[in-house]
Amino acid sequence: MTSLTVEERLRRFLLGVAVFIFVGTILELWFEEHTEGWIQLIPFGLSILGALVAGVALYVPGRGVLQSLRALMVVIALGSAFGLYEHLEHNIAFELEIRPGAGIGDVFWEALFGASPLLAPGILALGAILALAATYQHPALD
Repeated sequence: MTSLTVEERLRRFLLGVAVFIFVGTILELWFEEHTEGWIQLIPFGLSILGALVAGVALYVPGRGVLQSLRALMVVIALGSAFGLYEHLEHNIAFELEIRPGAGIGDVFWEALFGASPLLAPGILALGAILALAATYQHPALD
């Protein structure tokens, strides 16, 4: 087996795992009824776009597709960071609501373990990183 074949298989594996993560995230969000407002629909949109672009890149790895994939994965990673902020902000707000006299510093630790899972949005960043890794020194980008 040549090194080119190994690289190609690894790229396909990384893109396949990214697609799996994005599709799995859609299902998880749906099962958790993550639909209480437009802001909770953002990860659905990011996951759908991520799955589509990574899926296209899996089968048609052209220059334009890979450049689009790279740009979209940066947007998805930023969306993941926004989700982390939203989860933390909601947890802090909840802790302040049940402890009205407390300051943010008093409730911050509890907010890290609150009802909104703090690291859940990170799954989008993981999918984006894997898809980006699949484009590293890709021959179609030369």
